[in-house]
Amino acid sequence: MSTSERLIESTRELLWERGYVGTSPKAIQQRSGVGQGSMYHHFDGKPDLARAAISRTAAQMRAQIDAQLSRPGTAMERITGYLRRERDVLKGCAIGGLTQDPEIIADDSLRQPVDETLRWLRGRLAEVLAQGRDQGEIAATLDPAATATAVVAVLQGGYVLARAAGSAEPFTVAVDGILGLLASA
Repeated sequence: MSTSERLIESTRELLWERGYVGTSPKAIQQRSGVGQGSMYHHFDGKPDLARAAISRTAAQMRAQIDAQLSRPGTAMERITGYLRRERDVLKGCAIGGLTQDPEIIADDSLRQPVDETLRWLRGRLAEVLAQGRDQGEIAATLDPAATATAVVAVLQGGYVLARAAGSAEPFTVAVDGILGLLASA
């Protein structure tokens, strides 16, 4: 792995574990095994490196979700598969968690890939929900965009509840709840 790759991967891990404020250049250097001179040779500073790391996380998240939602099956089967996929619930969402970091929200260039990814997710889920509605799986009165936003809100809220409880159970209950609402629609 190249030096810049080690820096990006280490920053991705630290951002997920500690957030932006808790991810110091020294911690990045220690995790990556890269010296300060090399870090600043490849990146202009912590914000530049964080942008690269957030963008990488966002791209990987999109690819993973798109693969899940593009699988064969009904719209409900695909959404259920996505919502129930294996994930480290107690770590939270690598992208959604960044919204709680005031430094990221205050910096448009750091916030942008987070916002774009969450908007993309809502849009992708809305596409699948519209397919389900058009195929008669889901009620014709269902608004795909509003429902997709509710699904994302339930996921992100489920992470928060699980982390607060120190247990994945609230996340699982939240997923079961939104799936029950979708099935009854």
